[in-house]
Amino acid sequence: MSAKIERDAQGRKQARYTPWLLLVPGLLWLIWFFYLPLYSLFRMSLSTKPSRFAVPEFGWAWSNYSQAFSQYGAQFQRSFTYALAATIAALLIAYPIAYVIAFRGGRYRNVLLGLVVVPFFTNFLIRTLAWKTILGNQGPLINLLHTIGVLGPNETLLRTPIAVIGGLTYNFLPFMVLPIYVSLEKIDPRLLDAARDLYSHTWRGFRKIIIPLSLPGVFAGSLLVFIPAAGDFVNSYYLGNAKTTMIGSVVQDQFLVQNNYPIAAALSFVFIAIVMVVVAIYSRLLGTEEIA
Repeated sequence: MSAKIERDAQGRKQARYTPWLLLVPGLLWLIWFFYLPLYSLFRMSLSTKPSRFAVPEFGWAWSNYSQAFSQYGAQFQRSFTYALAATIAALLIAYPIAYVIAFRGGRYRNVLLGLVVVPFFTNFLIRTLAWKTILGNQGPLINLLHTIGVLGPNETLLRTPIAVIGGLTYNFLPFMVLPIYVSLEKIDPRLLDAARDLYSHTWRGFRKIIIPLSLPGVFAGSLLVFIPAAGDFVNSYYLGNAKTTMIGSVVQDQFLVQNNYPIAAALSFVFIAIVMVVVAIYSRLLGTEEIA
């Protein structure tokens, strides 16, 4: 009897430690490939700018952060403005698409989902260059807009903020469609029928039932679009001009061209901090703190 009690106690002890043992590989991965590089980047952000080809020296140089705000505040503002515009545009486009696939897709649902993810079969850079061709002065869209009088003879879309926002929306649109679809697909459509039985018209039922239940998907999709769009530099480089430079372009230039690693690291940490604050505020406003 005592041997059985001892075995049960040992089994409970092993069961208590099993979840922690399962976490070890993931924790080691995070520590080695995330936290240590992040710590190294933080030390770099507090280093002094070296002479050319010299190694930066750590020196608690908090002035790098003040310089990041003072010199590149416009790029930060532009990045988050463009990302917000692209997120709103993606939401307005993605929600009807996800709704139709979830509630009207029927047996073609998988085919429609496949069409949504088809752009991922092509490289991100190639998709952006294709967008550049479409918006070019000799592209079909510009010719159409000139023909119908939307644009003047000398007006163009390429190298403008509209082109950059359009490129961001196009490239990250599937990241908005898929989470919203997952949320909508879980909703029982009979809830709308029940709302109609209670003398509620379709729009009110949609506003009171479908939208609140799909907020987790909206929240996840918004983050999946907003965060990479704010840090993107490919679209601003190929579709914009010197006046549409985003903070990602500045970081890329400081790291790879200017070799000013401390400023580039400080810019990266400022960007991370702003994103974390924005996400916290957004999750509280949307009432989705539990999934943030």
